[in-house]
Amino acid sequence: MSYREGRFWQPDVTVATVVVRDGRLLCVEERVDGRLVLNQPAGHLEPDESLIEAAMRETREETGWDVRPTAFIGAYQWKAPLRPDGAGGRHYLRFAFAAEPVKHDPERRLDEGIVRAIWMTPEELSDARERHRSPLVWQAVADHLAGRRSPLSLLQHLP
Repeated sequence: MSYREGRFWQPDVTVATVVVRDGRLLCVEERVDGRLVLNQPAGHLEPDESLIEAAMRETREETGWDVRPTAFIGAYQWKAPLRPDGAGGRHYLRFAFAAEPVKHDPERRLDEGIVRAIWMTPEELSDARERHRSPLVWQAVADHLAGRRSPLSLLQHLP
């Protein structure tokens, strides 16, 4: 319990994958609050699934790609700024994974809000930072490009 606010608090737990093929990154264009933004395949952890399972599911749902996670890139904590309308201010705890593309289903219907999956060079993604959904997008990519990798065994999912 957060004694400062006098109520229970917990962050939104999310996962993301950094998928690379031929030097390009798998990204999604999605519509959020009327804006077309860029993100990695990412989303919320669901009950009874592991972080790795969530990353694989979210990637499939948002891009149509089945992936094989290969490494844990890092955990990131971020608080979204409050907007003038009072929305925002949510706290996120994101777990990012490196993954390899395995198989694509071009007929798969993508999650609501996802406009398309797109392969971008790191330079293209960096140049479009004003369109990133959050600073978490580039930070995970930058860490991946810098070689930051930990074994998946670092994360334990206990039944």
